[in-house]
Amino acid sequence: MPMYPLVSILMPAYNARRWIREALASALAQTWPRKEIIVVNDGSTDGTFDIAKSYESRNVRVLTQANRGASAARNAAMGQAQGEYIQWLDADDVLAPDKIARQMSAAASLSPSVLLSGPWAYFHRNTRRAQPHPSPLWADQMPIDWLMLKMGGSLHMQTGTWLTSRQLMAKAGLFDEGLWRDNDGEFFGRVVAASDSIRFVPGANVYYRQVPYGSITDMRNSRKKRDSLFRSMTLQIEYLRALEDSPRVRAVCVRYLQNWLLEFYPERPDLVAKAARLAEQLGGSLSEPKLSPKYEWMRGLIGLPLAKRLSQKVPRWHSAAAHLLDRMPLAT
Repeated sequence: MPMYPLVSILMPAYNARRWIREALASALAQTWPRKEIIVVNDGSTDGTFDIAKSYESRNVRVLTQANRGASAARNAAMGQAQGEYIQWLDADDVLAPDKIARQMSAAASLSPSVLLSGPWAYFHRNTRRAQPHPSPLWADQMPIDWLMLKMGGSLHMQTGTWLTSRQLMAKAGLFDEGLWRDNDGEFFGRVVAASDSIRFVPGANVYYRQVPYGSITDMRNSRKKRDSLFRSMTLQIEYLRALEDSPRVRAVCVRYLQNWLLEFYPERPDLVAKAARLAEQLGGSLSEPKLSPKYEWMRGLIGLPLAKRLSQKVPRWHSAAAHLLDRMPLAT
């Protein structure tokens, strides 16, 4: 391995005018000495491309394409990448300055088939206010154990936490451009399954911005997004079962379906029925989903559809309020 392998920082960007400067600044500030930054503007209409273009230099390339979604933008960036390792960075997120350096230091003594992860924390406007919430995924793991924890416990890792070798990327394949919801969950499920192990690197921090309004995860009444989520889930079940098809794995898969059933119930009875059939094939069964205790009591008063909408809207209201409060100066 060369002393300083090239790391490609790949950034899909769509209407990210408000955030992309900070994301690019965090990429440029990486202390790892050999890096390239590739931005793919995915048909933005808000001036994102012009801002990104202003950063173009020997180490920063900016491409543009018609709007085709985050997966297509990531694949386009990967097609141009020259690095031996790949760092994904969304255009509204931020890397700690030594994020890549810490992970590359760990990679020096590891096989390229080892996948590197690290801590992450939500923030609104100021990363100094970011609060990490450690999970069982923040540990060295074998792929089967990591996927069982993730799927059985409804846990996740933020996209930017990972550092992936080109060799492992070639084994796992590209992003599925037919997925709109949970495309990163499906992709990294594939990468984890293709890896020899996961190495968690403390201090390799990523900051995941919570934007106050609208996101790809806002389901609303989108048939396309629900179809995408269900297909992503069934694919991840396949990846897990390909590693081990045992009673404990099948039980985790049933729990995974149950945990996410509320995303489809009651709006999509067709997907609920498919989930129930899959659970039966796995040797289990699904029950009617419930809201969290904070909202379940409302169900008898206003009905499930309205209670469910409130359970989705109230966190967004809280996020908007937190976003405004984050404008306040930090205490000195």
